[in-house]
Amino acid sequence: MTIAQAESPPAGRFAVADTIGVLVSDAARLLRRRFDARARAIGVSRAQWQVLIALARSEGSSQAALAERLEVETITVGRMVDRLEEAGLVERRPDPADRRAWQLFLTARANDLLLDLQPVADAVRAEMLAGLSEAEQAELHRLLSRLRANLLREG
Repeated sequence: MTIAQAESPPAGRFAVADTIGVLVSDAARLLRRRFDARARAIGVSRAQWQVLIALARSEGSSQAALAERLEVETITVGRMVDRLEEAGLVERRPDPADRRAWQLFLTARANDLLLDLQPVADAVRAEMLAGLSEAEQAELHRLLSRLRANLLREG
């Protein structure tokens, strides 16, 4: 019997057990919550760090692409970027391929802030992985990467 079969509830019932989906979701939520608390201590909100980290991963993105990545409306990202731009953390540059669009880039100040967040991320990651051997951590990484790849495929 596979884990998926074992996790399936009887007909007509919703699964309430700790399925893989529930465990992954809970772990992600708890990880964000712990990181949020530590990031707030250095003056960074969740909305700010999510935008900054997303841009660090794909500088030059449009607001629409950033909104899609963050799973929020484009107008919401526009407001976030407005505030980050006013704070000197993000700059908009004209998109050379589309006169109507802007590309988003991190400023030096944002990069410094991300460097301040790195020890926070390292500490939270260490807490999350406490008790796992290096081999178990590598296996967990490999398996989660496969799950993500499976879910990125059009289905």
